[in-house]
Amino acid sequence: MSTRDEDPLVPNEINEFNSNEAEVINVPTAHNKIGNWRKQNVKQVEALDYDEVENELFIREEVETSPRQLTAINIQRWLICIAIGIMTGITAVVIDISIDQLASLKMSALEDSIKECVQETCLWRPLFMWIGINTLLVAFAASITTFFAPVAAGSGIPQIKCYLNGVKVPEVVRLKTLFAKVSGIIATVSGGLAVGKEGPMVHSGAVIAAGISQGRSITTGITTPLFTHFRNDREKRDFVCAGAAAGVSAAFGAPVGGVLFSLEEAASFWNQALTWRIFLCSILSSYTLNILLSVYHDHPGDLSYPGLINFGQFDSTYMLQDLLVFFIMAALGGMSGAAFNALNIRLMKYRMTYVKSRIFHVLEACIVAIVSGMISFTLMYCNTECKPLGQDPMKLQFFCSDGEYNVMATLLFTTPESGVKSLFHDPLGAYSCVTLVAFVLPYFFLACWTYGLKVPSGLFIPSLLIGAAWGRLVGVLLNTILPNSEWTQDLEKYALIGAASQLGGTVRMTISLTVILIEATGNISFSLPLMAVLLIAKFVGDLFNTGLYDMHIELDHVPVLDWEPPPLSGCFKAKQIMFHPPITLNLRACVKDIVQNLSKPGCNHGGYPVIDDRGKFHGVILRSQLLILIKYKVFQERESIGPLPLSVFRDSYPRFYSINLLNVSAAERELHIDLEPYVNPSPYVCHEDSSFPRIFRLFRALGLRHLVVVNDDYRVVGIVTRKDLYKFGEHRDNVISGQCSH
Repeated sequence: MSTRDEDPLVPNEINEFNSNEAEVINVPTAHNKIGNWRKQNVKQVEALDYDEVENELFIREEVETSPRQLTAINIQRWLICIAIGIMTGITAVVIDISIDQLASLKMSALEDSIKECVQETCLWRPLFMWIGINTLLVAFAASITTFFAPVAAGSGIPQIKCYLNGVKVPEVVRLKTLFAKVSGIIATVSGGLAVGKEGPMVHSGAVIAAGISQGRSITTGITTPLFTHFRNDREKRDFVCAGAAAGVSAAFGAPVGGVLFSLEEAASFWNQALTWRIFLCSILSSYTLNILLSVYHDHPGDLSYPGLINFGQFDSTYMLQDLLVFFIMAALGGMSGAAFNALNIRLMKYRMTYVKSRIFHVLEACIVAIVSGMISFTLMYCNTECKPLGQDPMKLQFFCSDGEYNVMATLLFTTPESGVKSLFHDPLGAYSCVTLVAFVLPYFFLACWTYGLKVPSGLFIPSLLIGAAWGRLVGVLLNTILPNSEWTQDLEKYALIGAASQLGGTVRMTISLTVILIEATGNISFSLPLMAVLLIAKFVGDLFNTGLYDMHIELDHVPVLDWEPPPLSGCFKAKQIMFHPPITLNLRACVKDIVQNLSKPGCNHGGYPVIDDRGKFHGVILRSQLLILIKYKVFQERESIGPLPLSVFRDSYPRFYSINLLNVSAAERELHIDLEPYVNPSPYVCHEDSSFPRIFRLFRALGLRHLVVVNDDYRVVGIVTRKDLYKFGEHRDNVISGQCSH
């Protein structure tokens, strides 16, 4: 038995299954202390094999590897990280320039139409033009995502977090996913939805890393002899982690923040040897973007474009009395983020229940685009606040006199990044309280409605824009209450703290988000208040619910393991949570038995314990290895066929053969396979009396896929998988309330 990648049965109580997973056998009463388990819709995904398979083939390759070859492999790791950083930066440039060009064309056409219709009272024309353009762009993004690469929807951070945690989300790092992500986010942002392009850069960087590190593309059929040593889950994970960091670095111009993001939010396993390579990858990503954008903006060599979003230069200072205001804003941000998360999850549950057709997914995205366009146009039309035009070319004149700009249009009709920058740096008096309230309330609900649509969408920028708006509102109100106070005149600090509070209350990130905001603003003096604000926002938000990324993962029932085991679970043992009895194979296994076990419906196991002739545990062999052995017909009776080299297994990665596609004759079914050269003789095992927290920490720290359970005689009595741990964790409230008396 192994990882239950297909788990059709979940018992009403803690039960043990027989080998065909069809009959439920009740555990004695002493084992029923966890409580009743209701059937859960655990997403059908596979686990990843992060554990090294140290079989005879692996040891032989290690012995035959010379120091020069080992040095060459290490150099290749550095070269791959360099390539990942550069390619991620180039991808970010393509996204940024494309959105900039589309937004400029759309704004130019719309502004000309408004100027004509202000005199002729035909404002319906620019309204329908605006809605039509946005709907077409969003329909394209929704269609390419829904029908071509569904996993490209959203920011992609939850999916990458699952991947790095050890869960293989289908097609998450495929080339077509990257194409849908890049083209979709360009269309979505240009279509006026309340999304940002920064969040999807994490997913894009991860896909680029996965592709480059393998030296081939299965989607296009291109295969090269490069980087064959890295064609396994363990090596691929490290490069995906580097790609995620490069994506954050390109988005915010924050190399250190990118490294910390991968460490804090994404990766469940961290190798210290990775730190320098990932840091180099992040730096190259940021500076590649920097250099190329300086050329695009006709300032070659001017490295003032550190990321996709440029917060501008912050020269603000804060005083002791500001800290109390900041802390109150942090609490408000935590509550606002918790409300955003709760409302968004309710919408997601409604979508999962009623919006199931692909056509409906596209229609919903179009409806959101239409509603967003109508609200934006209405707010701009009804807003009578106009200000004198300054030096900023992004100020729009809509419905204002010559030499003035429409304040609401600056927030709604430019890109979200421009709106954030305007809220940060525009002087006192640029926005009235009425304008800020009229903007932040509908935009809050539009952003909540938008995140979760079947389109690529980022959460960072909408959260920053919402927080900057109500943060600036706090500053305006303070200036109204204390009109002659110097310490309330600078609104930059309130907008920044509001943005940090809202984002922190939504995603619940602390260390990495602090560093990202410090690097993006270039103001180290705000490190203390930012750190304190993010901690308070997280603490307050956690009183109500968890972070939005974690909530989306839980909603899909993906078996992602938390950082720590459930509390008060130390009294539960391996024999109470393990799968029993397991399917085992003999060292000299009959092909018929192997094919039968691999072909059982609902038993798509990831690996099998192997026993010797005396019934004692000998090791573990993976399902993928068995499929390759059958494919190449490595039968013991055919003495001319020796053990397959490791290169054969690497060349088959990551798409292994299906047992239904392998041609095994009746005569071949009676032959045998000697599994000893391929079995991992030193897998991680535990005793049947091992405690649940110890097992949990082994999985969490080592990235295990399965853990064999043995008794005092070193005989296999069961196996524990991450789904067993996940289901136990889902019912931790019952665990806490149960009694541990045995």
